[in-house]
Amino acid sequence: MEKTIGIPVEHMQTVCGQLDVYLKKMERTLRVSLVPRDDSMKIIGPEPMVNKAESVLKNLLELARRGNTITEQNVDYALSLSFEEKEDQILTIDRDIICRTIAGKPIKPKTLGQKQYVDAIREKMICFGLGPAGTGKTYLAMAMAIQAFKNNEVNRMILTRPAIEAGEKLGFLPGDLQSKIDPYLRPLYDALYQIMGAESYQHNYEKGLIEVAPLAYMRGRTLDNAYIILDEAQNTTPAQMKMFLTRIGFGSKVVITGDITQKDLPAGSVSGLDVAMRVLKDVDDIAMIHLTNKDVVRHPLVQKIVEAYENYEKKEQYREKRTEQHAHRRRVQSRQPRR
Repeated sequence: MEKTIGIPVEHMQTVCGQLDVYLKKMERTLRVSLVPRDDSMKIIGPEPMVNKAESVLKNLLELARRGNTITEQNVDYALSLSFEEKEDQILTIDRDIICRTIAGKPIKPKTLGQKQYVDAIREKMICFGLGPAGTGKTYLAMAMAIQAFKNNEVNRMILTRPAIEAGEKLGFLPGDLQSKIDPYLRPLYDALYQIMGAESYQHNYEKGLIEVAPLAYMRGRTLDNAYIILDEAQNTTPAQMKMFLTRIGFGSKVVITGDITQKDLPAGSVSGLDVAMRVLKDVDDIAMIHLTNKDVVRHPLVQKIVEAYENYEKKEQYREKRTEQHAHRRRVQSRQPRR
């Protein structure tokens, strides 16, 4: 089948990518031929795939018309949605602008999982955002918190995370208390500076309206009318998680983010996030959103890395289970009396 669609000249390069890299990706994935001609695109291939290619190209064109810079992630996600018959969802997601960075760039969900996450944060008092690295858990939570703070929905923002090294001991750090904890809280500062700007952050920080602190400092407090984000929750102990959840006061909103595959706790320790997921799964006004490797919005290679690790861990778990079963069978056989 052959079909031609119109693509204005000013959007052609945005949709096709540098040196037609996006077109080549679409051709490989959908097994069609794409021939750009001035202000049109010819699609040649089997009818079902031609229709998918047409839908993907039209959606990318609409994103470009809205002023978006088309990235490889946009193309990959549009292609994956086309196989799920959900290709039009990418335009619905794009309409949900949370806020803008200090440079004016809009912050919005980029996948269906992220859209579900943002909606859950809006609707529920407590939201758990669970998923692998690169799914935007912390960044989107920060954007929602800053927007609520700017709209006077809350009086202050409290950002916290456990102060645990990622697999290595750094020893004693120099400086005062703030200097010691800053390295652990750097990802939160990065998002604050990008969305609010360093000057606005410093002004609100000095007035006590924004607080960035390690989790240990939450004990004994009651947090009313605050937007509270607990990052890296997989590194909490069950006691720390219970302590944090019982700090929440009236008019507060809480977002807890974590990746259960990246724990830095001592070997054999139980994660507070794992316990909370089991204990709170049926509690009203608490949402638990599970993001997957499909929701990774960093470089496409990150998505492949996450997927490779997931597959490896599944194989390891299966191998361990089989080894355990064999060992159990041998133990049972050794106990049976010989005839």
